[in-house]
Amino acid sequence: MFDPWHLVLFLAAAGALAVMPGPGIFYVAARTLAGGRGEGLASSFGTGLGGFVHILGGAIGVSALVLASAEAFTALKFVGALYLIYLGIKTWRQAVRDADAATHVTGGTAIGTRRAFKEGVVVEALNPKTAAFFLAFLPQFVVLEAGHVALQFIALGAISVAMNTAVDVVVTYGAAALRDRLAARPGIITRMRQASGALLCALGVTLALARRPA
Repeated sequence: MFDPWHLVLFLAAAGALAVMPGPGIFYVAARTLAGGRGEGLASSFGTGLGGFVHILGGAIGVSALVLASAEAFTALKFVGALYLIYLGIKTWRQAVRDADAATHVTGGTAIGTRRAFKEGVVVEALNPKTAAFFLAFLPQFVVLEAGHVALQFIALGAISVAMNTAVDVVVTYGAAALRDRLAARPGIITRMRQASGALLCALGVTLALARRPA
């Protein structure tokens, strides 16, 4: 289904995005810092399951768009790349404004693993930014000539969600071990968010300019 070039490019991009500090990572860190390792793990798998809602919806929508017009699908990919750049700029600016981000990460109270899992599913499934991100990112690596567009989208989405969940699990263990230190170093949070914004911009520019031959 995927040629080696597309697969390598996708794994590199998805891996880089998975380790970027974003809303998902901060949410999992918050649950861990508030309720311990158990809640962090539960919320990690909850957000992962919630992500599949957007994958299935996106697969249906992208397939319909391809059937309607291949040119429209190409336009979607270009707009998606621009959206990634927009997210990067927004993330950088927000990091500068929210210099006290660590306060938000460490706030909250324990809610239990069952509720943490359910809350993770709902939060991710009802997050329109996640839907928009998948629609911006995954079509960049769908190969129209290979056919089975919906299956390609679902496969790429599943890989992306698996990577994100794996990173969230690592964050859970790290946050559980560094609860006090993280709260005392808010500057680290700000720099991590700025770096994630810069990486999003770079990825968007690369995908917008590196048009692959048909």
